[in-house]
Amino acid sequence: MSPFTFEFEDGTVREWALTEEGAELTTVADYAPSLFVAGPDGALADLRDRLEVDPKVVATRTERWATTLHEAHAGERSRVLRVDLERIDEIRTLAREIRGVYEHETHAPGTFRLFDVDLAPAFRYCLDRGVDPTPDRELRMLRLALDEAALADGDVSALELDGESVEGDEPHVLRTLRHHLERRDPDVLVVSHAELVPALDRRAEMLGLEFRLGRLPGLTKLASENTYASYGRVGHSPARYRVPGRAIIDISNSFLWHQSGLTGILYMVERTGRPLQEAAWGSIGTLLTSRQIRLARRREAVLAAWNKWEPERFTDVETLHAADRGGFTFSPEVGFHEDVYEIDFASLYPRIICAHNVSPETVGCDCGADDIDHAGTNTVPDLGYEVCEADGFLPAVLEPLITDRAAIKRRLDDEPPDDEAARLRAESGAIKWVLVSCFGYQGYRNATFGRIECHETINAYAREIALTAKRRLEEAGWRIIHGIVDSLWVTPRVDEPEPLEAVTANISTTVGIPLEHDGSYEWVCFVPVRDSIRGSSSVGRGGSGGRTGRSGSRSSSAGRAGRGASVGALTRYFGKRSSGEYKFRGIEVRQRSTPPFVADSQRAFVDALDCEPDPEAVCDVLGRRLRELRVGDVDPAALTVTKRVSRRLADYSQRTHTVAALQRYERRGIDRRPGQSVEYVVADDDARGPERVRLALEEPRAYDADYYATLLVRACESVVSPFGWDRSRIRRSLRDGRTVRLSTFTD
Repeated sequence: MSPFTFEFEDGTVREWALTEEGAELTTVADYAPSLFVAGPDGALADLRDRLEVDPKVVATRTERWATTLHEAHAGERSRVLRVDLERIDEIRTLAREIRGVYEHETHAPGTFRLFDVDLAPAFRYCLDRGVDPTPDRELRMLRLALDEAALADGDVSALELDGESVEGDEPHVLRTLRHHLERRDPDVLVVSHAELVPALDRRAEMLGLEFRLGRLPGLTKLASENTYASYGRVGHSPARYRVPGRAIIDISNSFLWHQSGLTGILYMVERTGRPLQEAAWGSIGTLLTSRQIRLARRREAVLAAWNKWEPERFTDVETLHAADRGGFTFSPEVGFHEDVYEIDFASLYPRIICAHNVSPETVGCDCGADDIDHAGTNTVPDLGYEVCEADGFLPAVLEPLITDRAAIKRRLDDEPPDDEAARLRAESGAIKWVLVSCFGYQGYRNATFGRIECHETINAYAREIALTAKRRLEEAGWRIIHGIVDSLWVTPRVDEPEPLEAVTANISTTVGIPLEHDGSYEWVCFVPVRDSIRGSSSVGRGGSGGRTGRSGSRSSSAGRAGRGASVGALTRYFGKRSSGEYKFRGIEVRQRSTPPFVADSQRAFVDALDCEPDPEAVCDVLGRRLRELRVGDVDPAALTVTKRVSRRLADYSQRTHTVAALQRYERRGIDRRPGQSVEYVVADDDARGPERVRLALEEPRAYDADYYATLLVRACESVVSPFGWDRSRIRRSLRDGRTVRLSTFTD
């Protein structure tokens, strides 16, 4: 049976294969992990001589591998030095020595290029040995959770098992956990935080209890916690631990778990070859790269570069101007719109990649093959890049995922049983995020198999497709009121337009990518950029961006993302679907930092607008909510603000609420690192220092009503701003002494 989890210790590998009764251990002593080095022959010979006396190295030999997709595409191979090591944890150590010592002492910088260096250990092992780590029976799972304050205090008496509290003192709780582990023999431990693993072990040792989380005694710390920055955002990665024979899923460090659960993670195990625990903590970009590395090794014999260095090709100014335009948007018509339909291109960017054979080695191909036609349909619109017709690597990565997701959607349309439907939706969700990331990853400078010209090519095709759709829709009597990337919002511009189904089918055939009807709306409000309508009456009821029905006259505008969007935010809108559900994007109810009471109030504002599309009706509900707030009828827990920490406490220069919260966490002995979140209630906004706030875990009993009133008014402004109302107009409405409407009491 195929192993599903792996452990590396003292130069040996322990494979755990699932059996009907539990799991079976096999020890492998002959595994020697490898890294590869490319460079001039003389430099490689010199490096080989020096490495052969290195005690970390088991063997060296020269082999032929493709070091880039371009080499593989052209049928070429480079001569590289393969270095086998005794231990898997010495790969990076030796790589740094080659780059920082051997190369530095005797050769010019950049002489050596290194490959297969930063692969995760278990993924590397599966890749080298051809092991499929997909579990071959249903996994048994046990969930362990402990609240943050108790974890910080080292008190495990509040431990929850599968969502149920265990009554009793710490020894009783640990004995109960031990009983569950022995009786159920879980394959997967799902923990609320990774630090729970050593906390349980330490507490059992202090109490003198015999206890183990794994199928054998002991635990191993795989990595320490760290802070990182990605796309200008600070993130935090918790420490990672391993216990023998079981996989650990840390839900505080697993995006995929929150999106699609264990089912989605298992799908990615199968598609990437990355074992369960490594797949659970891997980012979407990491999973995509793992799939690429696996396919590149199997199909093309291409190694994965450690530090990719592939400069952008020389481009003249005219082409650069055309290539640097980014995605295509139709600026939203700010206001209230009725009879709106949303249509989406299904997996637009991945399908462009597959339909037009976009891949790092095919765009601008210079393989010189005489039997390849580089003209006509293989020329990228506006850019003139030529795309080779030989099967590309990137389409081979994505096509199985697109096929799987399309099959899942068809199966869901047949209304399968609930358990099967849940599994299918989870798998579809996992696929969705990989498909979403595949486009942006081509423009990421450190992408192992990325290239900026691919990114530009995909954008160029997407712009051409958007314009083709626009022309056909307008010819058919439809008007685009907003469009961004792969979604269009349209409304009839004549009394009897062509049926939308026929128009979308025609566009799908023309562009070769399905354009699907995603849903219809009774009404949609596109929200202006905050502060853009202060003192202006150009947006609102009866204006160009106001309430428009079947005869609205404003035509769509097109341009680069961000251009022409001074009055309409590209992702700020809300609307009511024909099914009766609301959809929100970009406004407070969708923002993680918004307190629950404010989010609930904004939903009530939208309810009022649905009953009566008039800002005064919304302000009536706002007035009631403000009164609840000021008389103290709101539970302080519903006013909790969640903010991500961007730096250490000592590095902040402004005394913000986040700083006050960090000071209170520090008082309680709870460490908060950049990238983690703080949760607090503003108790007195005029106070100084940590007294401004109370932490959510402190169960606050009071709050600053004026502070939260400001948040309520801002949330109300987002709802009424499509009608031309701003905060000053809202406050005038609250002070005008008019009769309160029945709508005040309907939320």
